[in-house]
Amino acid sequence: MSALTFKLKQTPQFSVNCSPLTPNTLAGKSAQDIAKINLEYGNSSVTAGELFHISGNDCEHIIFQNATDKLDYIGANMTSGQITVEGDAGAYLGYHLKNGKIDCKGNTAAFVACSMRSGLITIHGNTGDFLGAGTDGSRKGMLGGTVIVKGNAGDRVGDQMRRGLILIEGNAGDYCASRMIAGTIGVLGNLGTYTAFNMHRGTLLLKKQPHLHATIQDCGTHTLPFLNLLFKSFSRLDTPFSQLNAQRVRRFVGDAAYKGNGEILVMT
Repeated sequence: MSALTFKLKQTPQFSVNCSPLTPNTLAGKSAQDIAKINLEYGNSSVTAGELFHISGNDCEHIIFQNATDKLDYIGANMTSGQITVEGDAGAYLGYHLKNGKIDCKGNTAAFVACSMRSGLITIHGNTGDFLGAGTDGSRKGMLGGTVIVKGNAGDRVGDQMRRGLILIEGNAGDYCASRMIAGTIGVLGNLGTYTAFNMHRGTLLLKKQPHLHATIQDCGTHTLPFLNLLFKSFSRLDTPFSQLNAQRVRRFVGDAAYKGNGEILVMT
């Protein structure tokens, strides 16, 4: 069996909702049936066969070729299998992901992993704003699973995040961990302004100390043996985070404007 492949014929003029094209929704369907599936296309619809050359028959591994940032909701509500994006992805990649793996070889637009519950998302390029955050009208951000970003992330990483793990190998923008309720975010690069703004709980693990606002309190330098367990959990992942071994960190707590139960650990 070969991977079920959707090769984009040409760059779409409008955004395409790719949420119907997941392993669980396509299981048992023939290529002819898949080609007839209607996809939201701007304010209208188009069939999958009109947009893509479709080949292969293994629905458990789906590949999007020639992918662009017009392809939104790739892997939305996915419960099993694997999706590989050869190119860029649009907004809401892995939205409400329940299980499985998504591997994006390029960059992504905003709202990746919103309300994600389980699984693994790897982004080899950069990602936009609101990574692992809640969507418009929702107060629930990422609820579980793991996201690895090889490049940089935009603003509001982990906004209202409730559980799970986000690892960013590059830089993160403004308001990283804003309104974060629980979970862990790691950043190896630089951060923008207002880091941990209104952070409720959770852990922000940093390689470089950002400029912190007045309601983030410095608790001094500590040796924290529990970091051994945290770093051991990274060992199964393909990321430089798996090479971390520091136990000595400078610890900050906050946001003191909201009970101050969150923590920022800067590795020394």
